[in-house]
Amino acid sequence: MDYIVSLLSDPAAWVALVTLIAMELVLGIDNLIFISILTNKLPEEQRSFARRLGIGMAVVLRIGLLFTIAIIVGLTAPVFTAFGHGFSWRDLILIAGGLFLVWKATKEIHHHVDPAPTNDVFEQKGTVSLGIAAAIGQILVLDLVFSVDSIITAVGMTEHVPIMVVAVLVTVTAMLLAADPLANFINRNPTVVMLALSFLLMIGMTLVAEGFGAHVPKGYIYTAMAFSAGVELLNMFVRRKQASGGAAH
Repeated sequence: MDYIVSLLSDPAAWVALVTLIAMELVLGIDNLIFISILTNKLPEEQRSFARRLGIGMAVVLRIGLLFTIAIIVGLTAPVFTAFGHGFSWRDLILIAGGLFLVWKATKEIHHHVDPAPTNDVFEQKGTVSLGIAAAIGQILVLDLVFSVDSIITAVGMTEHVPIMVVAVLVTVTAMLLAADPLANFINRNPTVVMLALSFLLMIGMTLVAEGFGAHVPKGYIYTAMAFSAGVELLNMFVRRKQASGGAAH
């Protein structure tokens, strides 16, 4: 109890908490875009439940990982060297997660550009619908990748696990509140779906680059995403204005 009281009275702890919440919210945007696109492939009556279940299980996973910080931090130690670069378990997780995102985004882009059914029975089933178990499994896989990266970053900001837990809980609460509105917005606007998929493709390539030791400043990535989203919002505004003008005539 004294430990918690000392944290509450420490200005540095509050600064660390605000910084961590901001970082988790930014990383949460990536997760939320992926969750929105993935769950929109489910039957409509299952989408909201799948989002909440996926996010809820993800927070349990992330908090569980917080209590294995010593192991997580140890993942940064090189395990082998190739191409002159020492690869750690963290690097391998980022590369695997990045490739998964690139594959998933590319597959979804192909489906939206060429929705015609193929002769492959497996592909037909995969593009028509998605089971809740498969959706939640993919959500957890991606959350594991982002969790490992965010926890390692968080350790550099604070050594206090309670601060990290509070930051995760605040972020997940925000994700739960935003999940349905964002998913519905993406579902109603086909061009936004393509933009979101391109974001996932870019994030996937960034994760792969990070895994190979090429650091990409996150500010550049999210600035580009914000600019693209702003342009798309302007396009949507123009299209709606033209549509309302056409209806008036």
